[in-house]
Amino acid sequence: MKKLIAFLSIVALVTFGLSNYTFAQEANDQGEAANDTTVVDSTQNVAEEVAQEVATVAEVPEEKPLTFHEVLKEKFIEGGPGFMGIVLLALIFGLAISIERIIYLSMASVNTKKILNNVESALESGGIDQAKEVVRDTRGPVASIFSEGLNRWDDGMAEVEKAIIAYGSVVTGRLESGVSWISLFIALAPMLGFMGTVIGMIKAFDDIAAAGDISPTIVADGIKVALLTTVFGLIVAIILQIFYNLIISKIESLVNDMEDSSIAFIDILAKHSKK
Repeated sequence: MKKLIAFLSIVALVTFGLSNYTFAQEANDQGEAANDTTVVDSTQNVAEEVAQEVATVAEVPEEKPLTFHEVLKEKFIEGGPGFMGIVLLALIFGLAISIERIIYLSMASVNTKKILNNVESALESGGIDQAKEVVRDTRGPVASIFSEGLNRWDDGMAEVEKAIIAYGSVVTGRLESGVSWISLFIALAPMLGFMGTVIGMIKAFDDIAAAGDISPTIVADGIKVALLTTVFGLIVAIILQIFYNLIISKIESLVNDMEDSSIAFIDILAKHSKK
């Protein structure tokens, strides 16, 4: 009887142990499955969030860099319409005069050697009247000087030389007409820029006094106006200075050409008068 009770007790203990082990194993498997499901769900959520962010970035258009013209216009507006407008007017007027002078000087440039050859041929073939017709049909200041000299032919060579010298000075003055205005705008543009700088700095100090604090955000606006007006004034002066030097060099070339051709013309007339 005791052996039977002991055997039943052992069987019950083994059965209970096996049932506990099976239950624990099932619980562990369910926990791992739940963890795997949680990890999978978390991975899917992260993947979805990343995909949404990528889609959002793809939808946002890339900002194109501003062109030089757009940057220039933006800075011009930031500089203020007051002095920036005056500096712009100086540039417009200076460029207008420069372009007019360049066109005038380009039209005044002629082949002086060809004119001298035509005048000499006309003097040999048809005399003074034929030479007058040649210079009358030729454009440019050189032809005008020759015409004045031929008109004084009857008064003698001395009067011809005086007429050529006098009218040469007149033509030179016409070539240099308007150049002084360009030099004025060259000097005026940076001066306006510096004036804008002074006014901008005064505005910055007024803002500091009103706020009672030296903060970069307070003085940034006034300093920006001060610097932008100076920069644009210098840019205008540089542009006009280039045109001014181009015009001056063109005038000097024309004047030298007129002087050389006038000397050669007087020599031709003197040779013709001896015949």
